[in-house]
Amino acid sequence: MPVYFDNAATTQTDERVLDAMLPFFRSHYGNASSIHALGRQTNVAVEEAREKIARILGAEVSEIIFTSGGTESNNAALKGALAASEKRHVITSSVEHHAVLYPLEHAAQEGAQLTVLDPGPKGWISAAQVEAALTPDTALVSLMHVNNETGCINPIEEIAALCSARGILFHTDWVQAAGKLPLDVREVPVDFLSVSAHKIHGPKGAGFLYVRGGTPWTPWMEGGSQERGRRGGTLNVPGIVGLGEAFALAHSERDANVCRIAALSQSIQQRMQQLFPGVAHLNGDRSRAVPHILNYSFFTDDGQAPDGEMLLLSLDIDGICVSNGSACTSGTVLPSHVLIGLGHEERLALSSIRISLGKFNSEADVDELFEKLPGILGRMIKLPA
Repeated sequence: MPVYFDNAATTQTDERVLDAMLPFFRSHYGNASSIHALGRQTNVAVEEAREKIARILGAEVSEIIFTSGGTESNNAALKGALAASEKRHVITSSVEHHAVLYPLEHAAQEGAQLTVLDPGPKGWISAAQVEAALTPDTALVSLMHVNNETGCINPIEEIAALCSARGILFHTDWVQAAGKLPLDVREVPVDFLSVSAHKIHGPKGAGFLYVRGGTPWTPWMEGGSQERGRRGGTLNVPGIVGLGEAFALAHSERDANVCRIAALSQSIQQRMQQLFPGVAHLNGDRSRAVPHILNYSFFTDDGQAPDGEMLLLSLDIDGICVSNGSACTSGTVLPSHVLIGLGHEERLALSSIRISLGKFNSEADVDELFEKLPGILGRMIKLPA
């Protein structure tokens, strides 16, 4: 089996989550909107999942809207907030996921004014940066809690409080923070929050959007009365059940999982320093970062830098699954917009890989990574003796 270090992209489904889902593929297959016995049975399961999630977040059950995942949740929050507001100014950052950046770029094409903040080398946006960018026309601020490429943590508690005091809506993409960081919406005044199940050992194609009660917002997905008329479409009952179970497990086991992952992360960082001093450069401020995401750029003092895509593929051939900050668009490899936002030159941004850990990783996986990496990297650049 390959060694899997790409948990920020997706995670292995927990067997307990799969067990919870299976009856809803087999015997409990009714449409949750139907009023007959099978429909009522599945509707009960949907509402139980909603109650689990709401209880963990400190939310009301009516504030949880089930979606197909983080991308839909982000689109629904951003487009719905702007549709319900007369104000047209939005603040975000250059290192957001494209599921935030693309909808906001589209909104800008339709007349919205967009302010995009750069974090610089530290990798996170301060409340002071947000405050300096606010205008009387600011409708919405959208900033992720944890960056998906560097693991850097935005101080959303401060930013949400700032926005709340000014009467400005605040959305956070919480996809990489779920199961890693605590959050109680009774204490942190976020208005919108997006989560995806497959990042927390749940199924793909399931997620939720939290919308604080009373928040001005226009539903984005139309076509039915499901989710109290806020998200049309037949409910993905197995996915929702799996989401609820995965979210509950991620919450109850968070401390133990974070402790294990932090130990593995520290082991990787120490070995990188020992084996590749002055060559392996860890991106972002690690004093404000989750342990499960490590982003390394490799370059030497004399200007050598490996091609990150080739480094990834070479590791893949040797059974190590990682990712990098590059995206292939129409056959052209582009540097990570996140690393550019941190101030990297394009050439160095293209020399990066992301190692992202999950609860099923072990020290043996780390051993295997460092059995393979020195030889692969040594064939690509001349390493210091």
